[in-house]
Amino acid sequence: MKSYSNYNKNLKIYAREKRNHSTFGEILLWKNLLSKRKLGYQFNRQFPIQNFIVDFISRKLKLIIEVDGYSHQFKYDEDSKRDKILKELGFNVLRIQEKDIKYDFHNVVRVIEFYIDEFEEKNRIQSP
Repeated sequence: MKSYSNYNKNLKIYAREKRNHSTFGEILLWKNLLSKRKLGYQFNRQFPIQNFIVDFISRKLKLIIEVDGYSHQFKYDEDSKRDKILKELGFNVLRIQEKDIKYDFHNVVRVIEFYIDEFEEKNRIQSP
């Protein structure tokens, strides 16, 4: 992991702290979907990348999943700038509302599975 070019080891302690103080939505998403390669891909939680700590990342899928709670209603510009930088690094960012994880988990799963299906189809077409 440390050889990963955008990994920021200086944020490792903060990432561990965030893992230990995850929100309810992050815990639900991790335990019920993203851990143990349940979708066929490895995800890491609270991963330090450049000057950010992203909620979930699959480096193979080039996917970052951010769980947005109430406070993100007031951080649109900040989140947009962050997403732009992450996109420039080659990642797609899925922002999922925490309330959707709590109350509409089935559709959250569908959104992530749809991304994976599109990613796999795109890579099948581009592969020789």
